[in-house]
Amino acid sequence: MSALDAVRARQSWSKVGDTAPGREELLALVAAAGRVADHSSLRPWRLIELRGADREALGAAIAQAQGDDSPSTKPLRAPLLIAVVASYQPSEKVPRWEQEAVASGVAHVLSLLLDEAGWGVIWRTGHYTRSQPVAAMHGLADDEELLGWLYVGDKPPGKSPGRRKAVDARRLLTRLPSTQPAVAAAEPAELAENEKKAEANAEKKSAKKAKKKAKKAAKKAKKKAAKENPA
Repeated sequence: MSALDAVRARQSWSKVGDTAPGREELLALVAAAGRVADHSSLRPWRLIELRGADREALGAAIAQAQGDDSPSTKPLRAPLLIAVVASYQPSEKVPRWEQEAVASGVAHVLSLLLDEAGWGVIWRTGHYTRSQPVAAMHGLADDEELLGWLYVGDKPPGKSPGRRKAVDARRLLTRLPSTQPAVAAAEPAELAENEKKAEANAEKKSAKKAKKKAKKAAKKAKKKAAKENPA
């Protein structure tokens, strides 16, 4: 499958089965995902595997963040959760937003690779994603932020992925707007008008030149006739 085919075929799977890729398979895919564009090669990201009881710990942290009495069951919807962490690095050239974009790029590419490998994936977030209890549960440092989790599992037979609307590429891929739209719109008409004026001037000059030439010829003929027939 080509990269184009893989991208076209990718879908988000809101419901997955109980089987997940092993660590060795995951390591190979993460190494490939790390090839995303990365200004200064800062590697401003890291990923955290959540399996088994880890998911229950996340459910408790979510409950604490929301003030609920019972742990959230959301993390139990997949056998493997991959926490996507933006791990900001000191840099005078690469701003914080650009480093977060790199971490997001890794997550997107990894989800594509997992899907292409046959796994169902969906990227989930929530208002509690960057809460203190959830950050502490993941062991995040002060210069790190959570961007959400990739929920991963096998694609259940007979189930279909989530629906995605077709992308209107012509509407989303545009050119720069003109800084002088009125002038740009009138330009063809102005060019046509200038061409007409140039043609008219050329004809006028040509006629004037022809008239001058005829007048000169008549004068010369008159002078010649006077010499041949003196009074």
